[in-house]
Amino acid sequence: MERRLSAILAADVVGYSALMEQDEKGTFDRLRARRTELFEPEIAGHHGRVFKLMGDGILAEFGSVVDAVECAVSLQRGMAKRNDSLPQEERLNVRIGINFGEVIVDGDDRYGEGVNIAARLEQLAPSGGICVSGKVAKEVENKLAFAFDSAGRHKVKNIEEPIDVFQVRIDAPPRRRILRKRRIGRRWWALGAPAVILAIVAAWMALYSLRGDSPAVSSTIPSVAVLPFKDLSADKTLGYLGEGIANDLIAILSRFSDIAVVSRTSSFAYEGREGDVRQIGKELGVGYVLEGSVRKEGDRVRIVAQLINATTGDHVWADLFDKSGTDPWALQDELTGKIVGAMTGEWGAIRKADYSQAWGKDSTNLAEYDYYLRAESQLNLYTKEGVERSAEISRQGLQVFPGSPLLTVELGWAHWLKVGLLYSSDPQPDLREAGRLADEVLAKENLSPQVARLAHWLRAWLLTLESDHDGAVAEMNKAIAAAPYNAFTLTDAGSIFLQAGQPEKALELTNVAAARDPALSWFYNYVRGFIFIVLGKNEEAVEALKTTEFADAPLQLAIAYMRLGREADARAAVEKMLKSTPAATIQSWRQAWNFSDPKILDQAAADLARAGLPGSATE
Repeated sequence: MERRLSAILAADVVGYSALMEQDEKGTFDRLRARRTELFEPEIAGHHGRVFKLMGDGILAEFGSVVDAVECAVSLQRGMAKRNDSLPQEERLNVRIGINFGEVIVDGDDRYGEGVNIAARLEQLAPSGGICVSGKVAKEVENKLAFAFDSAGRHKVKNIEEPIDVFQVRIDAPPRRRILRKRRIGRRWWALGAPAVILAIVAAWMALYSLRGDSPAVSSTIPSVAVLPFKDLSADKTLGYLGEGIANDLIAILSRFSDIAVVSRTSSFAYEGREGDVRQIGKELGVGYVLEGSVRKEGDRVRIVAQLINATTGDHVWADLFDKSGTDPWALQDELTGKIVGAMTGEWGAIRKADYSQAWGKDSTNLAEYDYYLRAESQLNLYTKEGVERSAEISRQGLQVFPGSPLLTVELGWAHWLKVGLLYSSDPQPDLREAGRLADEVLAKENLSPQVARLAHWLRAWLLTLESDHDGAVAEMNKAIAAAPYNAFTLTDAGSIFLQAGQPEKALELTNVAAARDPALSWFYNYVRGFIFIVLGKNEEAVEALKTTEFADAPLQLAIAYMRLGREADARAAVEKMLKSTPAATIQSWRQAWNFSDPKILDQAAADLARAGLPGSATE
């Protein structure tokens, strides 16, 4: 019998039975919304793992006590924020208990006093509150910004010794937090004991008992279920790694605003079961299923991942990842990152498959999202014809779906890119129209994260050109918050921060993006090029810009060459730009950039003039 220390979090909905009696459907719908929008993302984001559903409660295991407490606070704050906009009778209140102690491991389940005390603490917690044991309070003391108030010693059912109980003071003024390293519990895994402790988040069992299958994810964006990766090693010792990779993939993918991901609880129900992927996809309500395997040969770990169309059973993408090393967690992190990078983003396997499906449909039967996919696929060509075709498709879609925020913001991007890619003969009307469309979208309520990302991102560029750099940075931060793992958005954020006078921050963002999605090298090297020029690192700028021809990269390369005294190379770069974009001039180029320090553009324009770029269309 295996025993180990774990941090256990327990939660349930206060007065759940009465709420169901008063309004069964409404309570169920609100509970489902809280699960998909708040609980599952927060638990996954704090490295949590649900191990039991029971009635209106849930039990989970976390990698560290700190993660468990941070998750609990995030959950209660999220619930309070959502309750603010609801009448009293529609509010859902949760109570949470957290304990740190020994548990008995029985397959995926956990038993023992460590679990029982967490459940008793949850019953002692006030509505909207969190109670923790003395062990938890001591373990996280001085590691978190939250204060703890003693609630005394309590004798609870079936526990011999009284328990020291503390309430988390969620709204107390924050204290200085001591920095710590994340994923402490992973060292325990390396020693053979699985990490951590999670949370009991309550009320999901009721959700599942009310319907016979797992809740279907949104049909307006691609949806995916991640199954546990199979252990194909001879000694069957890599089960934890296959499970860990799937867990990490779910946690990361859940942060993408343009992908819907089925919860771990739902997808892991298929662990060890053989079956038709099409049936699994139907039961989970997803368009794609990601599955794979792990195998160890010596010190080399081999992971095979494959993305399958759950409707047809066809393989959309597959790849093999090999890595040598003795630290399984370092391997897990690196390989997970590579898989996510290959699957996601504007050029990932999922989006490519969706583009293909959208173009394969009868034009008389297109959904709103199909119009968006068609327009986006043309926009991503970054040619003059592609941008114009994208705008045309968005307008066609708006005739069928008037006021669509997704198609409206997509049309706004087409107007902006005509200017940004130097295709517009008269930039001001395009910029005004892009601004009008962005404002129209941002005036709407309840925007999806995907639309919010695109709208705030577009607004950031327009504010930059209006010399409102503080406003642009604020808008860009909102775009990042809506999609923190989108490497493309992070990279372009570098351009916004660079023009706002923050080149070091800009470089940091592009480095993060590069680590997340190596396939985007053509884009982050483009952004890095101008950053290096501003930082005076012209040799590094040349090395970056030589790898890409995106947008005005040849002009930036010409600037770097001029500053290195390589005038012939600079002139050749300008000629290359004029061959692809004959309308490019210093005037049109300057209208696509606007630095907080005007000397940056003045000096760059002088370099381009010496390299042979015409000053205006009349020259």
